[in-house]
Amino acid sequence: MATVINQDTKGVFLEKDIETNDMVVNIGPQHPSTHGVLRLITTLDGELVKDIEPIIGYLHRSKEKMAESRSLYQYQPTIDRVEYLSSFFDHYVFVSSLEKIAELSVPKRVQYIRMITMELNRITSHLLWFGTYLLDLGATSPMFYAFRDREKILKLFEDLTGARMMYNYYRFGGVIADLPEGWLDKVRAFTEDFPHRLDEYEAIVTKNPIFLDRTIGVGYLDPELAIQYGVTGPTLRASGINLDQRKTNPYCCYDEIEFDVPLGKNGDCYDRYKVRMQEMRESLRIIRQAVDKIPGGDTADLEKMRAAGDEAANSPDFQIMGKKINFITYKPPKGETMTTVESPRGFLGCYMITDGTPKAYRVKWRGASFSNLSILPELMNGRLFPDLMAIFGSIDVILPEVDR
Repeated sequence: MATVINQDTKGVFLEKDIETNDMVVNIGPQHPSTHGVLRLITTLDGELVKDIEPIIGYLHRSKEKMAESRSLYQYQPTIDRVEYLSSFFDHYVFVSSLEKIAELSVPKRVQYIRMITMELNRITSHLLWFGTYLLDLGATSPMFYAFRDREKILKLFEDLTGARMMYNYYRFGGVIADLPEGWLDKVRAFTEDFPHRLDEYEAIVTKNPIFLDRTIGVGYLDPELAIQYGVTGPTLRASGINLDQRKTNPYCCYDEIEFDVPLGKNGDCYDRYKVRMQEMRESLRIIRQAVDKIPGGDTADLEKMRAAGDEAANSPDFQIMGKKINFITYKPPKGETMTTVESPRGFLGCYMITDGTPKAYRVKWRGASFSNLSILPELMNGRLFPDLMAIFGSIDVILPEVDR
């Protein structure tokens, strides 16, 4: 039942009760703003959202079951697709799980290479989120600006791995090849230029009145509710919860690097935006320190040390592989472990069981997007329909990570 106020022919306002029915509509799986084949069954009372149910599974590719039928070496190239916008993180948790089981040493140079590539990958992911989020809210230009700068990092990745998105660069105990000559100088140049681009983004967006109206106070996420749902990453930290795997459970060499964890106060769409923008600045800070501290420095400098007979150049820390392994026939010992990493979307984990054969007995992926998506009905309950894309976009869900 709804009350409608109309004017009669004499200009007198009249109240009339009319009976209304709820409307159930599908948002997706082909909607251009759902960022994948997500289907949202939405119950509307006029423009008010009474209920919303995410329907998933359209992208399921049996990523976990596939690990049981392929060798670890054969399976590794496929895991780029688990979370395709930040593939380095997928590979890190996978190779690190086996490294723990097999007790493979990882050279210090490799740890720094992994840290640099993952933080660059975090920036590319946040840039794509930034551009598409603003596009969802009606702003076209930021999409082009974000992709312009994202392209610079993708070129660095292409120089390093030969690929733009599906890298397959890490190996058990190391990486497939050392850094190209001069690559670190290009990375350093990017870290010096990109802060100015971030300033431009924020000058356009951060105080834009239309953006403020669409995001401030919209999609409030209570911290306790976020914890109950297992929400992680920037979506959780925007609600003021200081949880970042790089600080609470350091991996690679994050404990040797100084950086801050950006936090929000209000837990709304605007804070989720601000946290991700600040995270890109912190990633630049991490990369600059890592470039300065990486053992051996640039590949050209390392080769000069070796040519000059410097014994330090042959130190295990300066290598790009630990124990030499024939990956095609490698049979890891029996074991069970789980490795976690702080991906651009939050808590990413790989649980692995090996049984002494070249194949894994069990591989289980824990992606942040699945839990983060689960909170959407809570955030949308009682909101207006136009808020849907502002709220959903602020969560930054990647559907392949949900379906695996």
